[in-house]
Amino acid sequence: REQAAVAVERLQGVTRERFLRDIYPRRKPVVLTGLELGSCTTKWTVDYLSQAEGSKEVKIHVSAVPQMDFLSKNFVYRTLPFDVFVRRAAEVKHKEYFLTEDEKYYLRSVGEDVRKDIADIRKQFPILAEDVHIPEYFEKEQFFSSVFRISSAGLQLWTHYDVMDNFLIQVTGRKRVVLYSPRDAPYLYLSGTKSEVLDVDNPDLEKYPLFVKAKCYQCVLEAGDVLFIPALWFHNVVSEEFGVALNVFWKHLPAESYDKTDTYGNKDPMAASRAIQILDRALKTLEELPEEYRDFYARRMVLRIQEKAYRNDYG
Repeated sequence: REQAAVAVERLQGVTRERFLRDIYPRRKPVVLTGLELGSCTTKWTVDYLSQAEGSKEVKIHVSAVPQMDFLSKNFVYRTLPFDVFVRRAAEVKHKEYFLTEDEKYYLRSVGEDVRKDIADIRKQFPILAEDVHIPEYFEKEQFFSSVFRISSAGLQLWTHYDVMDNFLIQVTGRKRVVLYSPRDAPYLYLSGTKSEVLDVDNPDLEKYPLFVKAKCYQCVLEAGDVLFIPALWFHNVVSEEFGVALNVFWKHLPAESYDKTDTYGNKDPMAASRAIQILDRALKTLEELPEEYRDFYARRMVLRIQEKAYRNDYG
């Protein structure tokens, strides 16, 4: 049945030079420990967070169940003053609530205008930004966004991939992260950038029989740990405790490869989008043929794609 999870490598005190020379080119997740992240790891208590940024309004996800599903949208969006939100997210049972007394909260910071502006902690949470030292393992002009995140204990985010490299900086609390390689996409039952398999620990194997073939990588992030998630790696995140994190995304392809309208860092590169559109047109054209011919030429097309575009040097 299911494969045992492979532990993500943990490396202590990695310098920028070593990261770029030895780790980055391998394109595999790694947990970096012992990095200088600033005073945030000790300062960011519930009390400090709620008074530092005051009562400005934030848009949050509220879910009656721990497993949030972006495909079925089993959560609602609500707005709360930041200080009220932080205190509620830190509680287990709520006196005041939207859906149920044990509902879960999740903040994913966004730009002022979601359609045009990226998330940047320096703009949305300037006071908290002063407490953070982001590891500068990439060039300044590669920076795309810094996403501030706060999660209730027990909250699980859906499995998805991003099209940019990123650091998940766990500032406070503990998270468990399960990851899958891009090459295991055929086993993850994709709908766009997201997997339909929500419960990665107890998957419904009648519904998702191929999921057992996906090789699972796993790590637990403690406060102060930084997880490098290469672009296209699928990840599923469980907040084991109330916690605060910061994601930093950067462009590792040439800037013009990315969709200019992408403020979240999850739209496929322009060339990939065009290729998928062309493929969809090709498949539509095949429908003009009888089933037997359609099947034959579809298989020929698959072979052609494998021969021309698949890598054969995966470790």
